[in-house]
Parts: sequence; C-alpha cells; structure tokens
Amino acid sequence: MAPARTLRADAARNREKLLSAATRLFAERGLDVPMEHIARTAGVSIGTLYAHFPTRVALFEAIFPTRLAALQELGRKALAEPDAWQAFVGYLQDVFAMHAEDHGLNEVLARDIPDAAGVVQSCRQGAGHAAELIDRAHADGRLRADFTITDMSTLTRAMTRVIRDSINGGTDEWRRFLGIYIDGLRAENP
Repeated sequence: MAPARTLRADAARNREKLLSAATRLFAERGLDVPMEHIARTAGVSIGTLYAHFPTRVALFEAIFPTRLAALQELGRKALAEPDAWQAFVGYLQDVFAMHAEDHGLNEVLARDIPDAAGVVQSCRQGAGHAAELIDRAHADGRLRADFTITDMSTLTRAMTRVIRDSINGGTDEWRRFLGIYIDGLRAENP
C-alpha cells in the first residue's frame, strides 16, 4: 500500500475549509445541501471540492465517523451511571438531543448509506453500547422484557422523523414524544 500523500499547505487549508463549511451546512440544513453551496461557503471552486471529495459519500465519510464517535462517548457516559434505568433513559435523551442539534447527523442515522463504510461501522459501534444498556435495564427489571436492540433501531428511525419535523416547526415536540415512548417502555411490575 502506498504511503498517504501529504497535501501542500494551501491544499490542506482548502480541505479544512471544505470540511468546516460542509459540517456546518449539513448540521443546519441536512445532507442534501448542494455541493456548489458547500464550495461557495468554503470560498473555493467546485473543482477544488471535487478534487478533495469526488463524491458526496466521500464528504460524508470525512465528517460523520467523527460526529458519530460522540455517540459512543454518550454510551460510555451512560454505562458509567450505576442506576440501569436512569442510564438507559439518559442515553436516549442525550442521543436524541444530539440528533436535534445536527440535521445532518439526524439524517445520516435515518438513511441507509451503504457506500459509506466508515459511517456504517461507527453506527454499529454505537449500537453495542445501546445493547449493553438494554441488557442492564432488563436485568434491573425496569425495562419491559420484549424491548430489543431491533426496537432501538425502530425507535431511532421514528425519532429521526419526529425530530426533523419538530426542528422544521421550531418546536421541541420530539422531547414530549420521547417521554411518552419511554413511559411505555417501563416494565409493569419492576
């Protein structure tokens, strides 16, 4: 395998400007921001953007694994909480608050982007923490026994939609929905 090529100083600056602009625009507007707008916001030509990131997926791969690593940190934080139910609930609240702060992240977690291997791998790593939190809450007897990691995936897809609609409407409606959902997850006889 050939060693990675070191970028010239101006090329490295342009790459960083593109990553900064794309990260901000994806967070504000979602994943469908036109590539031309990203280049213009970064103050570079569209050719420069495509020289660094030949596809939209290449840009996703440069941005979202790092953003998704923050989800892993939320999982580690939740696992450090001694109360299994509070750890599970706190994790859900923190994860979906992060979704609500970043339209792009919210959309990445709602879409299937099979060509973005780094994004897919980061999502899988985050699912490991969620599975452990679910197991702990089951063992504690406070999470209904039939809730599984598959249900967590379904909840995530539902919440991405509720969050998107909530954000676009300028409300925190998603918080109310999540509270109602969490109430439905409590075991009846803990």
